[in-house]
Amino acid sequence: MKSRIGHTLLTTALLALALAAAGVSSASAAPKGEYAVFSQCPLSNSELSGCLVARTEKGAIKIGNQEVPISMTQTLQAGLINLNAYEKEVVSPTFSKTPQKVPGGLLGIKCAEIKGEGWFEKGLRATCEYFFEHGLTAVYATTELAGKVNLNEIALDLEEGTALELPVKVKLENSLFGEECYVGSNSNPVTLALTTGTSGSLKGTKGTTSTKAGGRILVISGTKLVDTNFSAPEAKGCGIFGLLDGIINSKLGLPASTGNTAELIGTEEQAGVNAVRESEEEE
Repeated sequence: MKSRIGHTLLTTALLALALAAAGVSSASAAPKGEYAVFSQCPLSNSELSGCLVARTEKGAIKIGNQEVPISMTQTLQAGLINLNAYEKEVVSPTFSKTPQKVPGGLLGIKCAEIKGEGWFEKGLRATCEYFFEHGLTAVYATTELAGKVNLNEIALDLEEGTALELPVKVKLENSLFGEECYVGSNSNPVTLALTTGTSGSLKGTKGTTSTKAGGRILVISGTKLVDTNFSAPEAKGCGIFGLLDGIINSKLGLPASTGNTAELIGTEEQAGVNAVRESEEEE
């Protein structure tokens, strides 16, 4: 059975597919050529078996009553340690801080609901976005890692069960919100149990497999990871002394134990650690 790698979003989420660092990579080396994508792999770790880079390229994450499309690629890089034939420990992960625009902005006016492809409709939609989704009214959601990432390759390959467990927190960004406005935290994360199988009304897929670098890099394209069974806590730390917490939670419908969804679609690359290390010596 071919080995395949799960990924995230968000996000991340998604999350996302939505997805900051849950840990700081210890890598100081510089992989070369096609292996340069593994630049954050912690190659100094003697237990390492492989390196992973996963890009969430599209999808959406819905928390409470707010859905955020993933329009900007978010990248997870990490090292992998074999635990058994199918499970891998994800070590020293880094997660790019990639803000995703929240439709409707601060006022919740969703310009995408202006339908039509004529010049008038397009112009009206663009004008709406300019006034309600830019500048002081714009709101962005940035997904950050908030705990240990777990990966199960057999679940990924069989399209059944949790392929990737991804604990995250979502930073809400607007000039009024301050620097500590988050849904979820390291102690109380939004935990995505992502599957390539079926979760509620969403259906994932393990994607298609190819190789590069003479077969030494595994590439999985079009992987879709989904979850409809996670909970989202209240937002906290929003505004001076958290004075905006209540308003934001009321607007977003938080906390929310049901109705949350994540659909993360992207590409993963994996290589054995020896191949990545050898690339450092290439001229």
